[in-house]
Amino acid sequence: MPLPQVVAVAEHSPAERFGVWPGDELRSMNGQVPRDVIEYQLLADEPIVELEVVRGGVELEVTVVKQAGEPLGLEISAAIFDRVRTCDNHCEFCFIYQLPKGMRRNLYVKDDDYRLSFLYGNFTTLTRFTEVDLERVVDQRLSPLYVSIHATDPDVRSAMLRNRRGAISLRWLRCLLDNGIEVHGQVVVCPGVNDAAVLHGTLAGVLDRFPELVTVAVVPLGVSRYSKEPTMRAHTSTEARATVETVDEWQQRFRCALGRRVVWASDEYYLLAGLPFPEPGEYEGFPQHENGVGMVRAFEQAFEAGVLEPADGVGVPARTGFFAWVEGAPAEGYRAPRTSSVSLAGRSPRAARDAPITILTGGYGSLVLRPLLDRHGFGEVRVLAVANEFFGGNIAVAGLITGADLSRALAEEPQAGRYLLPDVCLSKGRFIDGSSLGDLPRPVEVVATDGASLRRLLEVGR
Repeated sequence: MPLPQVVAVAEHSPAERFGVWPGDELRSMNGQVPRDVIEYQLLADEPIVELEVVRGGVELEVTVVKQAGEPLGLEISAAIFDRVRTCDNHCEFCFIYQLPKGMRRNLYVKDDDYRLSFLYGNFTTLTRFTEVDLERVVDQRLSPLYVSIHATDPDVRSAMLRNRRGAISLRWLRCLLDNGIEVHGQVVVCPGVNDAAVLHGTLAGVLDRFPELVTVAVVPLGVSRYSKEPTMRAHTSTEARATVETVDEWQQRFRCALGRRVVWASDEYYLLAGLPFPEPGEYEGFPQHENGVGMVRAFEQAFEAGVLEPADGVGVPARTGFFAWVEGAPAEGYRAPRTSSVSLAGRSPRAARDAPITILTGGYGSLVLRPLLDRHGFGEVRVLAVANEFFGGNIAVAGLITGADLSRALAEEPQAGRYLLPDVCLSKGRFIDGSSLGDLPRPVEVVATDGASLRRLLEVGR
């Protein structure tokens, strides 16, 4: 098993003062071998940290003395130091099965690891969860966790996961809730499989068996052109509307029984159905923002206020999920930023600040941005929806725009000017297809994916 490596050492940090170098491989801390960045952080919080490192093939001992809880100052190369627990389900709607060949190897790793659920917000099915895992989660208070429910009917769930343990693994959800662990759930809805009456049954099961769940997001499946599952298809507009109506109905029931809404439909459903989004206050703090629930309303609030936090005080959280964890571990703390800020590439010179502005986004983003810009007097700003030909199917979110599709769209652009790209498309400067900003045929400006940052840039550009 390869040792975790020190990627960077913070300037003036305790680690730097006592002689830890970038490139050092971490063998042990205070005599213990940490299995992941969680255990690493617990050990790093101690006032005296005795490190065994390997430097250039030579084993060294470094003792760091600092204040208890003071950051050690190291950025580590991975979140999991032992082996990522891979998923043994074979869900027909799994997006990893829908990736084309030839992409980066780590994108094909199918995890079902509760540690990545805690660290990055990945959803776990709990089919590989054990008593030992439960003991650790409870002892170390690894909360919140994120659980894929999909259906509470045992037969439906096991069929969807293509794993007989799927019928019984939600017992671990009950154990987590019994021990006070905060859990957020997800239902990926597949038309003709777990929608309609099955979805009603699932939400009834949540109220009956798992009322302590903090939230449940109802999201549509994504279908790429590489899917080999003939029964998997995108929702129709009518099906999307029916799903929203089901969620609305159960929100009222949850509010009557528990005093909170619990369940929300993702923004994509409202766009597919052509329905207006709920008011911001109805999202109760946007707890599933990163799962596409309330993202539009949070963006609009920040854009309208022109500040980094929406008017109700709810900030836009850091991106989480699969595309995040495969690219790097948090440097300090369980949920610290994964990477440094993306540098702006090819920024327009000051003399060109008055050049026409074009915002590059996905198909869904364009449906939101165009009316928002018009409403606030930015009608001169163009919005270019970049078709996702790389994945095809119903994939239209900005976060899955590839460099290849951007290059095609930019090459076809006759208009000179400034092109703005949301940073959600990038992780460590790379698109999901492995290309980088330098591969694009013309310069773009990378903008933080929040309404306030966009508003400020547009106003400065006037």
